[in-house]
Amino acid sequence: MISSLSQPVLVLNRLWQAVNICTVRRAMTLLFEGRAQVVLDCADGSFQTFTFNEWRDFSAQKPHPECVHSISFRIRIPRVIVLLLFDRVPKKEVKFTRHNIFERDRNTCQYCGRVFDRKDLNLDHVTPRDRGGPTTWENIVCSCVECNTLKANRTPAEAGMHLIRKPKRPKWRPFVQVDIGLPPHHSWRHFLDLAYWNVELGEDVG
Repeated sequence: MISSLSQPVLVLNRLWQAVNICTVRRAMTLLFEGRAQVVLDCADGSFQTFTFNEWRDFSAQKPHPECVHSISFRIRIPRVIVLLLFDRVPKKEVKFTRHNIFERDRNTCQYCGRVFDRKDLNLDHVTPRDRGGPTTWENIVCSCVECNTLKANRTPAEAGMHLIRKPKRPKWRPFVQVDIGLPPHHSWRHFLDLAYWNVELGEDVG
């Protein structure tokens, strides 16, 4: 059981991009020092920010079961905070991996448009390798077994098939790798891009 002050808080930079996770204790310090504000998602999909004093008053007006106590007041545990002066982001390229291709294509065959379990998907060279097709983001797509067999060693045009989406390198989105032994808090869902950075794919892709 994690104590209240040790629970995880998602940290956003000044551009509202996830950059770190800290403890409630650290978050409270940053709030009290005026270096961060609490971010609260509202029912209408908007977000509201609070300074330390505003958050303390909000906590008093709207009691919540997730609180920490001081000698003189109770304050609700913040789940997301935004730093006021920090705008750097992690420098990370999206690696060219099997996992990330599945993520880009959303486990969807790029020829027939159906969604499959990953075990039922192949990676297909749009322009076959023996035609000079490279193993790159722009030439690899998810393909179901049926479409892969139908296409065989041909281009989509030769096989009378059409791509539902032109393959391209995904735009990198700021992410934070959460490794806290607990599921991410539901309030983090707007800011997280959970990804696994696996071994990069080479010319052995099928």
